[in-house]
Amino acid sequence: MNNHYKKSKGLHLNYSLIEEMIEEKSKVLDLGCGNGYLLKLLKDKKNVKGNGIEIEQNEVIQCLEKGLSVIQGDIDEGLKQFSDKSYDYVILNRTLQSTNKPDYVLEEMLRVGKKCIVSFPNFAYWRVRLYYFFKGNMPKSKVLPFEWYDTPNIHLLTIKDFYEFTKKRNIKISQAIYTTHANKKSAPHYKLFSNFFAEEAIFVISKD
Repeated sequence: MNNHYKKSKGLHLNYSLIEEMIEEKSKVLDLGCGNGYLLKLLKDKKNVKGNGIEIEQNEVIQCLEKGLSVIQGDIDEGLKQFSDKSYDYVILNRTLQSTNKPDYVLEEMLRVGKKCIVSFPNFAYWRVRLYYFFKGNMPKSKVLPFEWYDTPNIHLLTIKDFYEFTKKRNIKISQAIYTTHANKKSAPHYKLFSNFFAEEAIFVISKD
């Protein structure tokens, strides 16, 4: 799994938003943790006990150089090495759309984590729709900087898709944050029409 989308910039706004969601001294598992920037931030700012999983060897090495506990692995193969509800939070930041088996990855997250934080780009964002309509090819932006032939995004989804998925699977959404141009949006129309106005979404989900 290629996580370039997730790791393309340094401290993106959603890192600080995710930090706000995490309670002090929590036990955290970061899936597709990249070079460990977010995990290191959480350890420094929230004093979490954190672990990570990353498939790219050079990224794992960078994590280890930061003093992080990270193993090399493919999250599409599941989290069999972790017991049920063994983490307070499991994070999947900007990686869901690049997994081969997103439904299985989410179910494993919900099994292992008491709460799960999931973020992804919204492919129903109005600028994406206009890009399709006027140009007729795959959209490109700061959030979606790839060509169709080298994109890691293989399972495109929208906010509406995610809501429908959680409803069918009896997954609880306890918090939803919508962002556009790296800014958190809380105006009423963003909540009512998030599938149209939001460029990216961050959800806190759980399952008994």
